[in-house]
Amino acid sequence: MEPQEIALRLEEFIRAQGKYDRVTIENFRRMAGGASREIWTFEASLERGGKTEQRGLVLRRDPGEHRIDTSRAAEFRVLRAAFEEGVPVPEVLWLGEDSTALGAPFFVMQRIDGETIARRLLRDEEYAPARKAMPGQLAEILARIHRIDAKKHRLDFLAEPGDNAAFTEVRRYEENYRQLTLEPHPAFELAFRWLLGRIPKTPRTALVHGDYRIGNVIFGPEGVRSILDWELAHLGDPMEDVGWMCVRAWRFGNDRMAVGGLGTREDFFAAYEKASGFPVSPEAVRFWEVFGNLRWGIITISQSRTHLDGFVKSVELASIGRRTAETELELLNLIEGV
Repeated sequence: MEPQEIALRLEEFIRAQGKYDRVTIENFRRMAGGASREIWTFEASLERGGKTEQRGLVLRRDPGEHRIDTSRAAEFRVLRAAFEEGVPVPEVLWLGEDSTALGAPFFVMQRIDGETIARRLLRDEEYAPARKAMPGQLAEILARIHRIDAKKHRLDFLAEPGDNAAFTEVRRYEENYRQLTLEPHPAFELAFRWLLGRIPKTPRTALVHGDYRIGNVIFGPEGVRSILDWELAHLGDPMEDVGWMCVRAWRFGNDRMAVGGLGTREDFFAAYEKASGFPVSPEAVRFWEVFGNLRWGIITISQSRTHLDGFVKSVELASIGRRTAETELELLNLIEGV
């Protein structure tokens, strides 16, 4: 579907959903990034009863079939819960659950201006204040996410993780791996054995963001403005998010700072403990960091298969598939160091 047609259909969808007299979309353009989902930004003129409101909005739309499916409706409802609980996220406005309107499931949300490119955060002098502020901000926001009451917000579509969230997640990704892989990966096989031999207990179950990392943050010179990409949210061990923040791929070359290239594990753990009131187990986080690297490796295979199998032809997806070897090396280094 061409951009102009998407915009025209979107005008009609928003008009009907918001009961507007007229909706006009301008500057409709696709944003960079969004390997797994299309992201379009635009300005909307919303007319009702002789008054016109101007809003900057974002369309988040499925590009087509994916190897590991996620639900736009689920992400929409989790985002709404986070917004209502004061987590810095875009306000979600309208959900298109079927593919009739735009050819694929989608939702429309508020646009929050700012920067998302992590390398600029880590290198540009403009963001020096943000580099100091963000580790503490991210720890406090993560604690707030983990306090969201799934029952209160009727997030009953999120499956319970069972008696042990770690075991459930390892088995889930092992099943995905067996379905996706086209060639042997001995380092992954070793990692699965290592993880299954060190399953930590799950002291508490919480809403887990599932992709909490620097690349999913909108920031400004003052620090965090919004947390993005909630499509992998689920119920589980909150330490999963803490470990995911420590995965090497999210440091963007600043490896001496394990937490997103911004801070140390120790400082981040202390800030999270202060904000949440719950202790952080370094051993459990270590488990989840190893799991996170394995999970990222499986995702790189998934992304490349989406391209190779013809679902979505994308140079970006194909190039992500070449990063599998990075995760294999990191897994070997982590396991050897224990």
